[in-house]
This record gives sequence, C-alpha cells and structure tokens, in this order.
Amino acid sequence: MRELRHLFALMVSSKRKYVDPSRAVEILKDTFKSNDLQQQDVSEFTHKLLDWLEDAFQVKAEEERDGEKPKNPMVELFYGRFLAVGMHEGKKFENSETFGQYPLQVNGFKDLHECLEAAMVEGEIESLQSENSANSAKSGQEHWFTALPPVLTFELSRFEFNQALGRPEKIHHKLEFPSVLYMDRYMDKNREITRIKREEIRRLKEHLTILQQRLERYLSYGSGPKRFPLADVLQYALEFASSKPVCTSPVEDVEPAPPSSTAAPQTTARQESPTEQGPLAPTEAPCTPPLQRPVVHKPFTQSRVPPEIPMHPAPRHITEDELSVLEGCLHRWRMEVENDTRDLQESIARLHRTIELMYTDKTMMQVPYRLHAVLVHEGQANAGHYWAYIHDHHHERWMKYNDIAVTKSSWEELERDSFGGYRNASAYCLMYINDTERYLIEEEFDKETGQALTGMDTLPCDLKEYVRDDNRRFEKELQEWDAQQEKKAHQEMMETHTTPRDPAAASTSVQGRELEYLEQPSATDPSNVCEEDTVRTVSKAAAEGEDRGPEAALQAAFTAEYSRLVRLAQEGTTLENDNRLKHVVVYFLRNEAPKKIIERTLLEQFADRNLNFDERCRNVMKIARAKLELIKPKEVNMEEYESWHYEYRMFREITICIMIGLELFQKKSYNEALMYLIHAYQYNKELLSKGIYRGHDEDLMSHYRRECLLKLNEHAAALFESGDDQEVEEGLTTMNELVVPCLPLLLVDEMEEKDIVAVEDMRNRWCSYLGQEMEPNLQEKLTDFLPKLLDCSTEIKAFRDPPKLPSFSAHELCECFARVMASLSRTPADGR
Repeated sequence: MRELRHLFALMVSSKRKYVDPSRAVEILKDTFKSNDLQQQDVSEFTHKLLDWLEDAFQVKAEEERDGEKPKNPMVELFYGRFLAVGMHEGKKFENSETFGQYPLQVNGFKDLHECLEAAMVEGEIESLQSENSANSAKSGQEHWFTALPPVLTFELSRFEFNQALGRPEKIHHKLEFPSVLYMDRYMDKNREITRIKREEIRRLKEHLTILQQRLERYLSYGSGPKRFPLADVLQYALEFASSKPVCTSPVEDVEPAPPSSTAAPQTTARQESPTEQGPLAPTEAPCTPPLQRPVVHKPFTQSRVPPEIPMHPAPRHITEDELSVLEGCLHRWRMEVENDTRDLQESIARLHRTIELMYTDKTMMQVPYRLHAVLVHEGQANAGHYWAYIHDHHHERWMKYNDIAVTKSSWEELERDSFGGYRNASAYCLMYINDTERYLIEEEFDKETGQALTGMDTLPCDLKEYVRDDNRRFEKELQEWDAQQEKKAHQEMMETHTTPRDPAAASTSVQGRELEYLEQPSATDPSNVCEEDTVRTVSKAAAEGEDRGPEAALQAAFTAEYSRLVRLAQEGTTLENDNRLKHVVVYFLRNEAPKKIIERTLLEQFADRNLNFDERCRNVMKIARAKLELIKPKEVNMEEYESWHYEYRMFREITICIMIGLELFQKKSYNEALMYLIHAYQYNKELLSKGIYRGHDEDLMSHYRRECLLKLNEHAAALFESGDDQEVEEGLTTMNELVVPCLPLLLVDEMEEKDIVAVEDMRNRWCSYLGQEMEPNLQEKLTDFLPKLLDCSTEIKAFRDPPKLPSFSAHELCECFARVMASLSRTPADGR
C-alpha cells in the first residue's frame, strides 16, 4: 500500500518524464511464484492487486471502527451483487452472490451486449446426478444484477485452448463495445420487462433467420459449387437470347493452318454462305442446315474466324416470335426477382432496426455506464505487450498510456486497437464508471478559496513532501547531466580545434580509408572546405586591382565570392546536386541566417592561415584578420554564430552517414548500413524541425531506414526457421541488438502509417511461429524473445553516439553524394 501511494503520488506531481514502478511491481510479482518467462494475464494481475488492496483496507477499517460495520472503499468501488435464479432438478432456487471483475466470453459474439446476454442466461444443463436416470432433470439459471459497483469491470476472455496443439490460442476476431453502456436490461428490478423483450427478440431472430435463408437463395443461385445472384443469371440469359443469331458453328470447317503458310487471296466459296449477306431479316426463314452447305477446302484462310461470326456466344436458331416471348419472360422474371430481393433486404433491415431499438425506451435507459478505460493486449496468448486508453473527462479526450509514452488519442484509434480483427491487438479488459456518480470524475476544490485543486495540491501532506524530495533529486540529476554534457562538448571542441588537417586523406576512396572521426571546419576556421575557391578568388581580385592595394583586393574578392555563393543558393537543391554541401554560406543563405553571421563567416574564409604562401594572398589574409579583430562581441552574437556552424557540421555529418548507409544498403550489408541510416534519420529530423532546408529529404531516409529493418528482420527470421542452433542464435542476436532497439523509433510518430505497418509486419512474422510445431528449446527461446519485440518502450542507447566517419573536402563530398543519389535513381524504390 505504501509503495502504491508513492507511485500514484509521483504520477500526479513528478517532474520526471515517466515514473519507475519497479518497487511496487516487484512486490506483486513475488506472489505469482512463476518463472520470469511466464507472463501473467491482465485479469490475474488485477485480481491479485484488488484482493491485496481489499485486505489492506479491511485491516485498517477494522482498526478504526466504533461499533459500526467497517467500510471498505475497494468493495464499495469495485464490487457488486447479482441474483442467480434458476431450476435444479425440478426445484427453484435463488442465490445472492458478490462479484468483482465480471468475466465474459468473446468467441461467437459480435458485440458486448451479446456477450452479456450469454453470460446472464445459462441454457439448460443436464444434471450430473441424474445421468443414469431415464427421466434426467434439466437445470438452468439466469443472473440478475441487484447492485452494480460504481466502477464496473469486464474481463474479456480472448483465448481458447487448442486441444490438438495442447496450448491456449488468442481469439483475434472483432468485438464491438459502446462508449455508453446501459445496464437496465440486466437489472433484477427489470426482470419481467426484460424477459418479455428477450422473448420478442428471440421470435424476431427466428423470423430473421428464415428471411436471411430466403435471401441467400436469391443471392447464391445454382446447384453446383459456384453460385450467382439469380437476377444476374436471368440478365445473362436475356443478353444471350438478344445477341445476334448465327447459322453456323464458330468452329465449323476451321482447321489450323500450317505454321509456314502465307496469306493467299480468299476464294469465293464463302460467298455462298447466307451469313455473308448480313444478318437474317425478321421475316426470313431459318438458315440452311450445315449439312447442305458445300464443303470447300481453304488451307490458307481456315485458321481465321470468319468476320460474320460474333466473338461472343449467340443462339444458333431463333425466330422472332421465340425471341419476343423469351425476352418478355426473362425481363418479367428478372423484375420479380429484383423486387423479391429488395423486399427481403428491406424486411431484414427493419427487423435488425427493431431489435436494436428494443431497449431504447426511457424505462430501459436509467442506468448509464460510461467507458473510462480500456486495457489492450498485442501479441499471442502466451506473450505480448499491454497498453491502456483512459478517458480524460475534464478535457473530453482519450489518452493513450503506453509505458513511458503518454499521448493524446481518439475514439477512432481506440476502436482500431481495441475491437480486434485488425492486427494482433484487442481489448482484454473494459472499465465502465457509473455516469450518474459525478464524484468519480469531479475535480477537488479548496474549501476556503473555492478554486479547483490540481497536481500537488490534491495530495495529503506526507505525499507532498515525498514528491518534493523526489523532484529535488531529479533537479540535481539534471544539473549533473548538464554539467557532464557541457564538459563533453568542451572536450570535443578542443579536440576539433587541435586536430591537424591531413591533406592526403582526401585522395583516398570511402571504402579504402581507415575510419576516423569526421574533421569538420570549426567555427573559427570555416575556410578549410573552400581553400581552392578562396585562393582563386583572391588571386583574381588582386590581379585585376594590383595598384589598389590589399584592402581593395579583399573587398573585391569578398564581393565576388559572395555573389558566387548567392547564385549557388538560388539554384536550389536536388538529390544529385546539393549546393549546400559546396559551401557553408550557401547553407546559411538557404536557411536565411542573419547577415552578420554570413559576413563574419566569409571574412574568416579570407583570414585563413593557409593563404600564407603567396605575397598577395598573405596581404589579403592580414587585412582580413585585422578586420576580424575589430569586430566587437556585441556586433555578432557568438553563441548564435557557434550554433549555426554546429548545425552545418551536423548537416555534413548526416550527409556522410546517408552516403555510406545507402552504399552499404545497396551492397546488402544491412547490419552495417542500419547504424548509419538510423543515426542520419534521427539527427536529420532534429535539423528539419528548425526549417525545411536545414536537412535532407526525410521521406527518402525514412524509406531506407524502414527497408533496412525489414531486410534484417527477414534475414533473422530465416535463420530462426533453419533450426540450426548457431543460426538461431545469430538470428535472435540480430533481432535483440539491431532490430528491437530500433522499433520504438518507428513508432514515435504515429502519423507515419508505413512505419507502423512495417513494425506490425515484423511482429506478426515472429508471433506466427507460436502456432507452429517446433523443438522445445526453440519454443523457449521464442517465448523469451517475443516480449522484447512486442514492448515498444525499449531504451535507445546504441544509436545515440554517431558512428566514426571519414573526412571529405567539400568537392569530394559533393561528388560522392551525387554518385550515390544517381545510383538510387537507377534502382527506384517504392515508386520514387
């Protein structure tokens, strides 16, 4: 009880993103006395939880009672009573019983009311004590609620035992339940009214069954294995009778021509055929029988179907009178069949409507229960993952509680995940609350001020202090974390500034060079990516204005370089020609960086110490360095300046990750490709959140990230199916170390339907093995692995640090990236 109080208090007022429930759960877990591989059903867990809470409250209540019957809030909230009324061996009986969570069978029913009706009325059961009696008595009973709890909980039994396989299997079919459930028809006070209505519904359903059988005969007509709607059959017959009549068989005198035959002029023998003169007039006599026609051998034309013979079947001999009578009959019969079909469908719809409205009168809508929470299970009978939907009554919306992720949801999403029949997810437990008991959802108010109490104010004093202490610990953890990150960032910056540039590294290929951390131009040295362009620009400006001095040369070079970069920025960006990679200023211009940032960046380009090899360039460099020193701190926000250059370094790093990841993907090295694609997608998404030109095409990267995971999943599944111990271990290792940690990344954005479907496909592939025969050791490994696969709250740690990357000059990076993008266009994916 103490641990639960602490847990609930933290859930109300903690500043943490999520609360760890381990201490409370471990206490409950010990009571099940089962190994860690066996998961407990949600109903078993909640039964145990409610029992413990009831016992704890009962002890407290008995300690504090003063001659009065102790009150137990668990009993008052979650427990009700029903009356079992029936007949046993010819004797009537009535028993009053208490219930908590009410169990309902799902198999064979389409909605919650059908489940309840079946649970409330048990059919006649032959008495076991009278098995040997010739006049064995029949027994049966009905349940009628006499008192319903404020919180009404239904357990949906979504499993059945497969006798052949010797294990339980989950029932996946659809079961609907309403947002508001009226319980009047199940109350003892309405017993007689409900019995009358049930009898009327029974009679209507019998009539409905007869009508549906009649309708089925119209919609599935025929005596063979293939059935068709009778109206269509009559229509086809009418179309056949009305087709152009022919006098000859379509295969008469037709023999296949030799393959080497060549066309020759057609003989005049065909002109003797009456059909050559056109169709028969209505008044003409029937055609000459085929036996009276002269047989003419035409070896070069027999393989062709004569032009006067229609391509579709038609009656051979029919008179105008016959056709008129037949058309009239078929048309009249078709109209009769259509009218009968329509009448049956309307009658069936009326009966369905009558049954649906049977309990909608006001007398049977006095006990409303509103859906408050739904517990959803995804997976199979012996393994899976749970989450919950809970209704936020104050904001009138549904919230989805999926481990550490709490998100806004909707009734449509709840239906999709909870009704079943779609994927492997369905509701296992429904919690309804009495809609007339407003105290269950009303806000608490301060007695003095009258203001609504929220968060910490709703807690008693001892829990307030407990939460405050935890929040203080959390703030201290944040400070320590920030200090560590600041220290780490400072160390990285120092390493970047002190790392010597290796010009020889640029001459080797991506595959051939030894991997090292990417050397990017620092905020104080952006010119490293454009040294050749700088030298060319300075030399040209100095040559054109040799008599004007170095300051004028710097101004001319600055203007010329800026104009060149503006033109590059205006050219736009394509997958195969991304000008942002050619210069940091192009990236800044595309993303509308402040003018002061761009000017300082260009000035630092001309202040590069590598320009020290030529007298003219050296003089320009000195002037540029002097101007840099004159810039005052207030003129350029250095924090903002550092931030823009950090983003560009990240953009280049992402580019290299994409390039290497896609090359590895095309070589089918999916294990190696995944790390690069995951890292690139995650950090690219971070850049794109600041502007559409900050990063690369998100759809393209999302596609290859998803495809890489699907390929790895397929490979791991194939290894598992092999049954070889070594390959099975390799497959499960691939899943545990690569695929499973990445699945939460695909489920973060629930608007990405393709990612959600891909995750579901991967899960379904492994869940499908549960229904197959396999070795016990494989079954054990599968049972151990599935909960990890179905749990979407896995921490992502392996992919937070960037992979080691080779260094590139701007020119090399543009060329390599263009080559990789061009190779994708030759092997388009997903219609791109």
